[in-house]
Amino acid sequence: MDALEEAILKSGSAAYIAFGSSQDADMRYLTKFSTTDPIVYIKKPGEQGVVVVSQMEYERARRESTAAVMSRSEAGLFEILKEEKDRWRALARMVAGLVQGAVLVPPHLPYALAKELSALIPVEIDRTALVTMRGRKSEEEIGMIRQVQVATEEAMQTGIAMIRKARIRRGFLSRGAVPLTSGMVRAAMHQVLLRKGCTPADTIVACGEETAFPHIRGEGALRADEPIVIDIFPRDDQTGYYSDMSRTVCRGEPAPEIREMFQAVREAQDLAASRILPGVTGEEVYRAVVDFFEDLGYGTGNSGFVHNLGHGVGLEVHEAPSLGPSGEVLMKGNVVTNEPGLYLPGTGGVRLENIGVIEEKGFITLTSFPRELEP
Repeated sequence: MDALEEAILKSGSAAYIAFGSSQDADMRYLTKFSTTDPIVYIKKPGEQGVVVVSQMEYERARRESTAAVMSRSEAGLFEILKEEKDRWRALARMVAGLVQGAVLVPPHLPYALAKELSALIPVEIDRTALVTMRGRKSEEEIGMIRQVQVATEEAMQTGIAMIRKARIRRGFLSRGAVPLTSGMVRAAMHQVLLRKGCTPADTIVACGEETAFPHIRGEGALRADEPIVIDIFPRDDQTGYYSDMSRTVCRGEPAPEIREMFQAVREAQDLAASRILPGVTGEEVYRAVVDFFEDLGYGTGNSGFVHNLGHGVGLEVHEAPSLGPSGEVLMKGNVVTNEPGLYLPGTGGVRLENIGVIEEKGFITLTSFPRELEP
């Protein structure tokens, strides 16, 4: 019995129901079906889950989904619509008729549907069961993430190679006769990812003072002797799974402060990797890194170490568990990032990010890319 079935029974519900397209990571996880149209998912204890889809998607869903498949017509929706013109009320009546009892629902179920359902049957919100299930990755899921990571590292290698091969002219990096820009590096990495069947989004290539702000995307010509932070988090088009990786490099002569920050971040990442274990909380690992940076004299408020240490990765690039101030207990099978960083306005920033899986013996890094400031 999995966590979701236990939650259904514990709540006294007859079933768990969800509604949405596969853009909803929960729905993609539950059905293994990719669709832009919203579908209904129903799971009763001891039974196979069922998806209710349009006639157009019926045969494809039967081929691709791990759930049993029912058409809207078979579910009785069309008959209900003959007398009930309100879409949400009709959908609620269909679900209530199929479930015949109370339902457990995700927190993000559309309010209109939840309201209509609650007028017909008891509705309770599940806040933890599905989060826990999605957090503990199967070997198949870990393999999918590993595959995206291979593509991510190839893209990172392409970007850093462009920086390494660039010539230095009047304080800027150049490629031939033109300045090397954030956009050029980003575009080259995106081409690699697209060829590998991955979709990139908001890839960061930030330089100089931009790097003091963790999520600035980065624009313009890249400067010599200044830190360049690259953060890539693509999604596999076929499986829907993400990876996430950051590196900081400098072409030329880094400032002494940047060298010191890089060494501190690298040591913090090693420290965190040694502390990430099943049964330990994400908060405990985060606090260990906070203490480490503070002992070195770096702040942990508005400058210095200003973000969480890491997060889960799967069908969303940011998901549970958290390695932060409210981080929950870590479990075997969690896939998380380990991404300490230091950010000093007026000086710059440094971030190193690896991804790995938590096993019985500890944190097994899936990232094999080197951590070198000078490419």
